Amino acid sequence: MKTNKKIAVVLSGSGVYDGSEIHEATLSLYAISKNGGEYQIFAPNINQHHVVNHITGEEMTETRNVLVESARIARGKIKDLAEFDAKDFDAILFPGGFGVAKNLCSLAFDGADCKVNSGVEKVLKAMHAASKPIAALCIAPALIAKVITGAEVTIGHDEGTAGAIQAMGSHHKQAGHGEVVVDAKNKIVTTPCYMLDATIAQIGEGAENVVKTIMEM
Repeated sequence: MKTNKKIAVVLSGSGVYDGSEIHEATLSLYAISKNGGEYQIFAPNINQHHVVNHITGEEMTETRNVLVESARIARGKIKDLAEFDAKDFDAILFPGGFGVAKNLCSLAFDGADCKVNSGVEKVLKAMHAASKPIAALCIAPALIAKVITGAEVTIGHDEGTAGAIQAMGSHHKQAGHGEVVVDAKNKIVTTPCYMLDATIAQIGEGAENVVKTIMEM
């Protein structure tokens, strides 16, 4: 099956606690390829907020770059987000992971008052203005809700994050494993993934359902 759909995938590092959630990122790429699409991976060329030891959960005394770390998942085939041009893509997808809430925006620290990285905001507004689908997994829908006021998204059932989304002027809808919330007006497609207590199979199901939905759009 060949759709010729080109999807931009934006990463925020490598590893759930300080970057992209690797299962969500990888299974999204798999779903795009499996369903006949093509992807190009991007990440902003900025320093991570911090580096976390993924065994202990403790912060480490070192600095890492979001683009360089994301290149691990991309197998080196990655572009600086500054090179992104909306006209080259049919849709854009943001996997989750704390990197979204720490590196792409400051949601993890500032909640509804968070600031969004200017490059990320520019890309999202360009895709929205072009009326092209925007997909987000896990915590990433909160980022979308901040930039596109009035969006309807899901992060599952987490009351704190749902409250922040409402406070941003957007709307939260509860959803379960593999379920997709579609904001048809804004062409936004979201699913909870690891915002719920999930298995890797459930992550794959959610990623595939999102990818199929944006391809049909």
